[in-house]
Amino acid sequence: MPSLRYTRLSPALGAVVEGIDLAQHTDADTLLELRRALLDYQVLFFRDQTLDPRRQRDFAASFGELHIHPLYPHVDTLPELVLLDTERNDLRDNALWHTDVTFIETPPLGAVLAARLLPANGGDTLWASGSAAWEGLSARFRDFLDGLSAVHDFGKSFPLERFGHTPEALANWERTRRTHPPVVHPVVRTHPETGRKALFVSEGFTTRIVELSPGESEAVLGALFRHFAQPQYTIRWRWREGDVAFWDNRATQHYAVDDYRPARRVMHRATILGDRPY
Repeated sequence: MPSLRYTRLSPALGAVVEGIDLAQHTDADTLLELRRALLDYQVLFFRDQTLDPRRQRDFAASFGELHIHPLYPHVDTLPELVLLDTERNDLRDNALWHTDVTFIETPPLGAVLAARLLPANGGDTLWASGSAAWEGLSARFRDFLDGLSAVHDFGKSFPLERFGHTPEALANWERTRRTHPPVVHPVVRTHPETGRKALFVSEGFTTRIVELSPGESEAVLGALFRHFAQPQYTIRWRWREGDVAFWDNRATQHYAVDDYRPARRVMHRATILGDRPY
């Protein structure tokens, strides 16, 4: 097993991992070590990697079954690898705080993101810790939130007016609407491996809290979205080509900063399916 070294990035989350080449075969002991580190740090970053798309897919699949996105294009011959390319995608849905694919019954465990083409400046990604944000709330407010449930809807980040602009895109959007109706998840989820609680609502997909009136839901969600984004719960990563990020989607949100247009940015993401939140 390689001797892995971790440099923590903030008290809330994040670490840079050294001493591993993800392009090489990763044995079971190393995978277990990385999974344990993911639970501790919530986001792991690897610099100077030579991970090709197929190996990225295989590395992510070592941690579970991979999700195939219903709307985003994929890397050629690799349907499990989402292609995030500003020349092909409308990526405004990534330029807000969100947790990936919470519009399904079993949202992802995590994701592996690789930088393929970057602008000269800009294009950073921020991550926030849902568990740190939860623990930063007052005890009285935590008591109020615990046990509430919220609706998650893919249409909030993928609206028809932006993703139905051609007959083919419209048909795909309508098919996704039929196969992905809104789902309900707890406002506060318990991590299945650590038992640690985390806020599980995001601006990207959460539309309302079921047990509250529309006005109450809007006020509470607005307060939680603002609370989540406070600097003490976040880190900001400045990408270099060859960088790879691996994050725990059950306990984090992220925000891809859209500040580099008209430059191009290309990323590949493999998304690992998880279990039903509770």
